[in-house]
Amino acid sequence: MDSSVEYSVDGKSSSSSSDMSEIISAIEFVDPVCDPSNPRLIKFSDISTAAFNIRNGIARTPTVKSNRLSSMFGMELFLKKEHLQATGSFKERGARFALLRLKPQEREIGVVAASAGNHALALALHGQSLEIPVTVVMPEFAPLMKISSCQTYGANVILHGKDIQKDSNISMDLVCFYSSKNKIVLFYILDNPDVIAGQGTIGLEILEQVDNLDAVIIPVGGGGLIAGIALALKTLKPEIQIIGVESDVCPSFRNAMVHKEEVMHPESSLADGLAVPTVGYNALKIADGLIDHLVSVCEESIALAILRLIEIEKSVVEGAGAVGLAAILSGKVDFLKGKRVVTILTGGNIDTTVLGRTIERGLAVDGRLIKFDVVVSDRPGGIAELTTHIARAGASIKDMFHERAWLAGNVFSVSVRVVAETRGHEHVKELQELLSNKYAQVSFPNVRTIEN
Repeated sequence: MDSSVEYSVDGKSSSSSSDMSEIISAIEFVDPVCDPSNPRLIKFSDISTAAFNIRNGIARTPTVKSNRLSSMFGMELFLKKEHLQATGSFKERGARFALLRLKPQEREIGVVAASAGNHALALALHGQSLEIPVTVVMPEFAPLMKISSCQTYGANVILHGKDIQKDSNISMDLVCFYSSKNKIVLFYILDNPDVIAGQGTIGLEILEQVDNLDAVIIPVGGGGLIAGIALALKTLKPEIQIIGVESDVCPSFRNAMVHKEEVMHPESSLADGLAVPTVGYNALKIADGLIDHLVSVCEESIALAILRLIEIEKSVVEGAGAVGLAAILSGKVDFLKGKRVVTILTGGNIDTTVLGRTIERGLAVDGRLIKFDVVVSDRPGGIAELTTHIARAGASIKDMFHERAWLAGNVFSVSVRVVAETRGHEHVKELQELLSNKYAQVSFPNVRTIEN
């Protein structure tokens, strides 16, 4: 696939982001479905309608009990596997319902929206299914796999901006401009009431699939998912506990709840699907009073949760989809011990290069991948002796780097940095004790550990 997708507005092409920025510099985007002075709420009947309308176009994903994770954390833990949707994300639900709600003339002319990836995929697939033309504005550095998939589904892809979070206003201004000039429907995703109703159908399925449920753990980004699910669950079972989970580097929803309004908070996170720059007014108002607990998790716990899901559940889940398990393994929801709990694996669209780095981060947090520096003799046999000690300790050397020129002191010494695979934190302590007894200069950098 040619990754150099042109910018095309009103039939005219531009090859640079700066040209496009000049075109839209005077535009101010106004969300037509998100009025801060008049939030648009949804009712339980809207979610029921959504469930009926999308039933033939959306997978009814399984909610399965994880025996091993249940045993590890002292609760009956069920996983709602939304990452098994056709495009790998729960966002198909809201996208399909919102597309179905378009008027006949709107469906004929098509829609345009901005998305970092998952919503773009959902819109493209269901636009194709419903024969609705779709244009999506994606960041220039969006994964090529997602760009290619959107084009395979027949969507017109416009690449603009370096980062959908940091360039959100510019992206939405471009969408508004494109919609106006090409006479197609502006499809705003974040706070669209129809999208929220569609996401709420997950709550209905959960209650049908798990009896005597005590709590549901829900990832929180822009707020639409937790607003829809919480409304569905609390309507049918008011005593159920709703726990929202955010990344602690981007607690947009908590900040918005404190300020009682939409809040800009653009930060990057491994849970990139949750790192939205804004939280919607509609979602905030719908969710008001329905969330029992809102917790945040660190990047290390998200990486470890992704690793646990791969190793134990054989499920590849993106960061946003793993935050529920991250909250459990980091002890943020210990009050749920002994309860019947569902956590939602919202998506599985993690870039393969990010996945590799995430697995290594998870192994490091788990004490199964370590690095340390040690100064050894640079005479023949010095490094061989070091590798022998490491092998006898049961560790496996993955990488080794030497430094001589900048080492202070004895010219017949060499500083060696070792990256090794170990069995866990106790094994690391044993290795550290052994090497400290053998060498005068050895250091193990501190690694943030997660209690689990």
